[in-house]
Amino acid sequence: MSNNRRVKRMMRSRKKTAGLNLTPLMDVFTILVFFLLFHSVGGDAVEAPRQINLPVSEVTAKPRETVVIMVSPEMVLVQGEKVIDTPELIQSSSETVSEITVRLEKLERNIIGISTKTVVQSKEVTILADKSIPFSALKKIMSTCTGSGYGRISLAVIQKATQG
Repeated sequence: MSNNRRVKRMMRSRKKTAGLNLTPLMDVFTILVFFLLFHSVGGDAVEAPRQINLPVSEVTAKPRETVVIMVSPEMVLVQGEKVIDTPELIQSSSETVSEITVRLEKLERNIIGISTKTVVQSKEVTILADKSIPFSALKKIMSTCTGSGYGRISLAVIQKATQG
């Protein structure tokens, strides 16, 4: 009798085949797709507009996503928004530029999305300045950034071709 029960139990267990549950598999693939999309969006390089002629230098570090200040011979832009004319900046006797301070504060208040939040909270600035801009103007911009709490300042250059 016990042998008969054992046989029946073994027969029941043999009939069961392992089923494949697709829900957890789809969850994993969805998370993987979002991860890949999120991390592939940002570009590695900072593109300089045509009106800005960057100086050439040897670059060792890769650029990061930061707040970008573009200084062309005509105007100064912070994250693509015009803040002051370059001739006015050069003529100014002030050591800081209040228009840049206002724009940086506005950026901190108007955070949209995770990438913007990361860029603003990094407190890092990249300055793309035409090589014809005098250093005194760049010094005013850098001292304004430092006064606004942006202590890490990078100057963008064109990478010199290496021989090899």
